[in-house]
Formats: sequence, structure tokens, C-alpha cells
Amino acid sequence: MNNISGKTVIITGASSGIGQATALLLAQKGANVVIAARRKDRLEQVESQIKAKNGQALVVQTDVTKRAEADRLIQKAMDQFKRVDVLVNNAGIMSIAPMKLVHVEEWERMIDINVKGLLYCVAAALPIFNQQESGHFINISSVAGLRVSTGGAVYAGTKFAVRAISDGIRREVGSHIRTTVIYPGAIQSELLNGTSDPLSHERLEKSRQIAVSPDCIARSIAFAIEQPAEVDVNEIVIRPTAQEN
Repeated sequence: MNNISGKTVIITGASSGIGQATALLLAQKGANVVIAARRKDRLEQVESQIKAKNGQALVVQTDVTKRAEADRLIQKAMDQFKRVDVLVNNAGIMSIAPMKLVHVEEWERMIDINVKGLLYCVAAALPIFNQQESGHFINISSVAGLRVSTGGAVYAGTKFAVRAISDGIRREVGSHIRTTVIYPGAIQSELLNGTSDPLSHERLEKSRQIAVSPDCIARSIAFAIEQPAEVDVNEIVIRPTAQEN
């Protein structure tokens, strides 16, 4: 039984990496995918790939740090497909640097995208999920949401927050709304380019040697979605085999 076909899935951060891989896979499985990010040109490339294989896709240029744009994203999905079944909160940035460098602007940017952006999208989708008495939040955290590493205190703080918010959603509305948190390890994506600190960037470059394809995260998202409605997959941790932490 294909529990993905016909579902409407919104994916933020869909212009590259995990978001792009997820959009392509779910469209292949018959979902109506609504792809959102700031870079419209990149979204249109993803849309072309999907439609070339007869998939259904809607591009909505979105900056999740702006609540009005998050609201617009959900409304555009409703206008086009009449319902929203899954929201994949994938948009995020990773600015790794030691606390002593006091990169306050980078801290604020991570909080704005990784935490507030997720909350804005949840706030827009939750009333619809409640009205439908069904829905599925899939929130992308990180292994940094399980363990803090050197230079990653603020990034980890945002990803611990994703875990806490997700568990709160599950406890409060979990009788009819599913919630999944995914904790990726080193993944081949633009996320590794997010730091301005040269030493931290050098360390992240080393992680590219073991990083695995974002397709593995896309498959985990598909796995969570395709479970029967009475089954809620709450947490999935995925690391390269060679990754220790």
C-alpha cells in the first residue's frame, strides 16, 4: 500500500540538499509536492525535474523568517491542492564557530531560520491539521540536537529546540497529528558552507570525506510518511557509518 501517493507535502529549504532530494523522491511516489525556499530559480529547476517525470509540483518562493510568507506558503498549498497532509520543516543554516568569536549576527540568523522559521510554518499549518483531524510534521534537527560539539553551541541550541518543540507538539496534539524528528549526521549539502570562521570551515571540510547523500534522509522521510495513520515514527537518527558523533 502506497500511503504517499496523492498526499500534499510542503517542503521548506527545497532548493538543494535534503529538501531537493525529498521533493524528487516523494513526487516520484505520487505526492503533490509544494517546494519552498528563497531561491526561486533553483526551485524552478527542481520543479522541472519533477514535471519531466510527470510529477506534481508547486513552487512558492518563501523566506521562512517572515511570518507572512510562511502563512502564504501554507495558503498557496491549500489553494492548489485543497489540503495539506505533511509539512517538512527542512530550512536551516549551520554557522559553526567558537563562542569566543562572538558571531552574534550568525547566532541570530540561525535562531531566525532554524527555530522561528520552523515555528512560523507550524503556526500556519497547525489550524489546518486540527480542522482536518490529520497531518504530519516532519522536523529536521541534527545529530547536533543530541550532542554539542566544539564550536557548535548555538547551532546545537537551535537543533535541541527543534527536538523540544516537536515533542511538545506530539504531546499536545498527537492524538490525530503525527510528529517526526530526523537527526542527520554528515550529509552532502550546502549546510557545510554556512560558517564564516576559517578554522571551523576547515574542520567541516574534513566531514565531507565521510558525508553521505541526502537521498538517505529523503528515504527516511518517505518511510515515516508511508506508515499507517495509527503509526507515528517519532525519531530517526541517520549518520554515515564512519561518523563517531
